[in-house]
Amino acid sequence: MGLTFPAVPAVYGKVHIAILIAAAAIALRSWFALRRRTEKDLMVFLFLAGLAMIAAEVWKQWFVHEYVYPDIRSAWFFPWQLCSMAMYCCVLIPFLKGWLQDTLLVFMATFGVIAAVFALAFPGDMMRPQVWLFCHGFCYHILMLVECLACIILLSRRPKASFKPVAILYAGMAVIAEIINVASHYWAGEDGLASNMFNITPYYPSTQPVFHDIALKIGVIGEILVYTAVIALGALILYFLEYAFMKTPKERLWKI
Repeated sequence: MGLTFPAVPAVYGKVHIAILIAAAAIALRSWFALRRRTEKDLMVFLFLAGLAMIAAEVWKQWFVHEYVYPDIRSAWFFPWQLCSMAMYCCVLIPFLKGWLQDTLLVFMATFGVIAAVFALAFPGDMMRPQVWLFCHGFCYHILMLVECLACIILLSRRPKASFKPVAILYAGMAVIAEIINVASHYWAGEDGLASNMFNITPYYPSTQPVFHDIALKIGVIGEILVYTAVIALGALILYFLEYAFMKTPKERLWKI
């Protein structure tokens, strides 16, 4: 279980590039496979995929405690990152109805896509020396990307859903993430490792490209507001783009 790489794979190195190509191929193949499935089949897929994610998360928490941070208080891997929301959404979606279900579907189709794509493209913390943790990170986000495609397909068969409750949901999740960041800062202390949920910790500049420089210029709090606004704007743009291609049930461009 403690197997490690002789040298950690580099971002945009051969291993990372191979993973990106594989992820793109899996996503494309999944798109053509999932769009032929019924709504019931897609709901079952989302639920089972969500359960698989939760099981993998339980394993990850055990693995981190045993092999990564065995002797210190750590909240670094607390399951409330933006990417973590996928496993909660997927197990809930089949049991919700109406606008509540649509809200989670749109969340996955917008914020979920952004989180999965950026995590794969800029893996950063996923490039770990522990082989199994490395594999978990990439497999999780590839599965998440496929789940997002399933959600887009479901939305394409329905009347247009509103983005407003999705934005409110994201804001609520971000507030909870910040509460966790502050609480873990005091819980972990100087000898521990506090969390950085949603990449918006108020205690140091962002480690994200571009946003780190913004934090240095306008301060961490200002950067957090800019960062969350940019993520929300990106999700809104994706929302409009996806619905532009959805058209009406008889006029979808992706049916061609």
